[in-house]
Amino acid sequence: MEKPKPKPKSINELRESRVPIRNVNIEQKESLSKLDQLAVKITDKIGTMGFFIVIFLWTVLWLGWNLLAPVKYQFDPGMAFVLWLFLSNMIQIFLMPLLMIGQNLQSKHAEARAEADFEINTKAELEIETILLHLQEQNDILQGQNQSLAEQNKNILEILNRLDKR
Repeated sequence: MEKPKPKPKSINELRESRVPIRNVNIEQKESLSKLDQLAVKITDKIGTMGFFIVIFLWTVLWLGWNLLAPVKYQFDPGMAFVLWLFLSNMIQIFLMPLLMIGQNLQSKHAEARAEADFEINTKAELEIETILLHLQEQNDILQGQNQSLAEQNKNILEILNRLDKR
């Protein structure tokens, strides 16, 4: 026994049930506080190759100057490099929490984008299913019309054959 075909939604029903697509990028930007925006900007800048090169060059110049310059010009002498270590540690102490905050915010944004993608995919699947049901319904109607036309042609041919025989 065939199960009954689901009745496809009409275009008007689809339009009425449709929820506008939301732009999670705009929502995310609007939901960030000034401090969150600062954390994201810092994370975006620090997480680049350019920042790495700046820190690398700063370290090479600092250590090179204090190793190779005449002793009277060395401001952080010896192998201890106490001032360089202090400044490096301060940079790390301040940047690590900022990086973690920025990464958490970026992670929330990525999750919101994934949820929005899922919503869109779900809507698209429903609409595709509705379109396929409409196509199947139209196909069934066309097949019925073809059968009806074939029967009518057969009847007409029979009538014409009877007329020819008279």
